Amino acid sequence: MPLGAFKAGLMGAASAGGGFEASGGTETSSGGYTIHTFTSSGNFVIESGEANIEYLVVAGGGGGGGTIAHGNGFSAGGAGGAGGMLTGTLSAVTAGSYTVTIGAGGSAGYNSNGGAGNNSVFSSVTSTGGGYGGRSLQNGGSGGSGGGGGSNETSSGGSGVSGQGNAGGGSPNWGAGGGGGKGAAGSNGPGGAHGGPGGVGAASSISGSSVTYAGGGGGGGTAGDHNAAGGAGGGGQGGSYDHTDAVAGTANTGGGGGGAGGQASTALTAATGGSGVVIVRYAA
Repeated sequence: MPLGAFKAGLMGAASAGGGFEASGGTETSSGGYTIHTFTSSGNFVIESGEANIEYLVVAGGGGGGGTIAHGNGFSAGGAGGAGGMLTGTLSAVTAGSYTVTIGAGGSAGYNSNGGAGNNSVFSSVTSTGGGYGGRSLQNGGSGGSGGGGGSNETSSGGSGVSGQGNAGGGSPNWGAGGGGGKGAAGSNGPGGAHGGPGGVGAASSISGSSVTYAGGGGGGGTAGDHNAAGGAGGGGQGGSYDHTDAVAGTANTGGGGGGAGGQASTALTAATGGSGVVIVRYAA
């Protein structure tokens, strides 16, 4: 069933013609809208009528990078990038069944890079999974938002997809880079043992209240209090040696997972990325 013309950007009230009926996900209402929230894959089914459908599609966040044991005494993993985030309106959508896929978050790295996040889909709209966090001495991966680079004087963050997110940060020294978010790039490790904070996400009120999605994870640090915060929007905090474990991205926000922190004597595990979400609404 063909969809109407795509209109970029979150528009105003979406009108539903008389007799419009739809189902799928968890249905709620707010502010004159009917809202369908999908936290697992399924279908948005229009039984009858025609309407303009507003959407939010957030992909799964990337997993943080792990650490390795190596000879220079310091090792930290880059953070996962946030899942790509897209908003907009599909015009004059008519009866039919429209696919909804919720992207899972990427796996946590252990002596390895993290895993990339998985794409989320609503009909013809696809958001790209977040880039993985780089293991120590490795670059971050590209994705909806890019993952942070692991500890290394020359590692770099992965790139983000234009309109969906931003790049991850790199590592100029012993701390790892933060993951990129929808609203800002991940920060470079600022030098010394500190990890770089994750990039902030972006807010949407499509659910009836303002919620921030798609924050990047925080980079790992190599001393007790030198881990970095994840970005607002579900980004997980980075880990640090003998102090804190890396924190996973928040489920159904697309937040990136925190990078592992450590030193050369041991390899430590990072954290997984948060799963994505799809929300659609139309005027009641």
